[in-house]
Amino acid sequence: MFGLEPHVLLLLAACLVAACAFEFVNGFHDTANAVATVIYTNALRPWVAVVWSAFWNFIGVFSGGIAVAMGIVYLLPVESLVDQNVYHGIAMVGALILGAIIWNVGTWYYGLPSSSSHALIGSILGVGIAFSLLPGSQNAAVNWSKAGETGIALLTGPLFGFSLTIIMMFLLKRFVRNKSIFKEPNKHKPPPIWIRLILIATCTLVSFFHGSNDGQKGVGLIMLILIGIVPTYFALDGGKNPLDMRDSLVKIEQVMGKVNPTELSPADQKMLAEIKSQTDTLDAIFAGKTSVAQLPQDARFQIRKGILLTANRAKKLLGSERVSLSTADRATYDTAIADMKSFTDYAPFWVLLAVSLSLACGTMIGWQRIVKTIGERIGKEHLTYAQGASSELVAAAMIGVNTAYGLPASTTHVLSSAIAGSMVANRGIKNLNPQMVRNIALAWVLTLPVTMALSGGLFLLFRAILG
Repeated sequence: MFGLEPHVLLLLAACLVAACAFEFVNGFHDTANAVATVIYTNALRPWVAVVWSAFWNFIGVFSGGIAVAMGIVYLLPVESLVDQNVYHGIAMVGALILGAIIWNVGTWYYGLPSSSSHALIGSILGVGIAFSLLPGSQNAAVNWSKAGETGIALLTGPLFGFSLTIIMMFLLKRFVRNKSIFKEPNKHKPPPIWIRLILIATCTLVSFFHGSNDGQKGVGLIMLILIGIVPTYFALDGGKNPLDMRDSLVKIEQVMGKVNPTELSPADQKMLAEIKSQTDTLDAIFAGKTSVAQLPQDARFQIRKGILLTANRAKKLLGSERVSLSTADRATYDTAIADMKSFTDYAPFWVLLAVSLSLACGTMIGWQRIVKTIGERIGKEHLTYAQGASSELVAAAMIGVNTAYGLPASTTHVLSSAIAGSMVANRGIKNLNPQMVRNIALAWVLTLPVTMALSGGLFLLFRAILG
């Protein structure tokens, strides 16, 4: 299979199982984010809530697209890191998966709502930085532009979650006449039907958007594995004919040919030359080919590399004020590059299915520890109907917006901060449990550096062992 030796195939299978295990851990680690409020307000029985959440997590994975997944893939420029040594790819993906799983399981064990998103992203960055420390390494090992966008999205999430929930609670207190929603739920009775339906709806939304966002991270992780270990088979969408991109390639060459080099800075002139070099390479690969069968298997990765390097350099070049192109030319370029990237930005159906099943199964296991933290320990009072509904509504909205823009969101941190905001809105800052808030904040602060150190150290160890 894939032309790999049996032991390499075994290592590939182990990496895929580990990626599914990460998504499984993500499921039971993050389940509380969706079900804590419906459980602690007696809107749903615990196992009904967990199974319901698992179902909508499953649906969310298939409905979320792949923009977030590709954001994860492009954090680590695999095109620069992958070489002919398959063991180097195994070292890369094995280190980042293990680093993320170790942190996730550890924080789950101690009942801390730590972010799976932070853990995965920290592990990816750790591998990239460790790669740059290897002797003779000259390539950029981290896409810092994409990392910056991701970091801003993750850092601002808790702030918005906290602030918007306070505003939501204020509006509820101002306009809702039925004050029973602000009281501690009766332990033996479900809430009034109208608030119960709202709580179930917000649980559904958080579960769905969690699947659409966090599920995509698992998809991105598996695509990193496949591209890193068997790049010739998964570099391009196998359901599309690479020869069909030739018209788009011609349009890109025509647009770039209209850029006047004499108007550019030396750095931009170099970038324009690199773009021409990449498009010439693609022309050479396609030259004389009339059917996909004539393309060598290893040419697929070269095509992927050419597309992404061209796109990255052209994006920087066209952002320069010295480049004078008409609106029509820029639109032509945007359409052409989007068509070419449709060959690289994809995920096979079986990857989506594996991630959705792993996430759904994990959702139904191990939820009690984090639920208790969310429901009881963040604040000094029992979660009320109003707090549960407002927290989850804010969390669902924020995760949905992030997914729409292709940005990862930390479901854990958004909802935890929203719960904290609802506690503050009720009785002020003194209503927070300082020790638990300090522990959650500490886990939030430590996740990135610890996972970066873990995955980076494991990567260097694996490279030393595997050669």
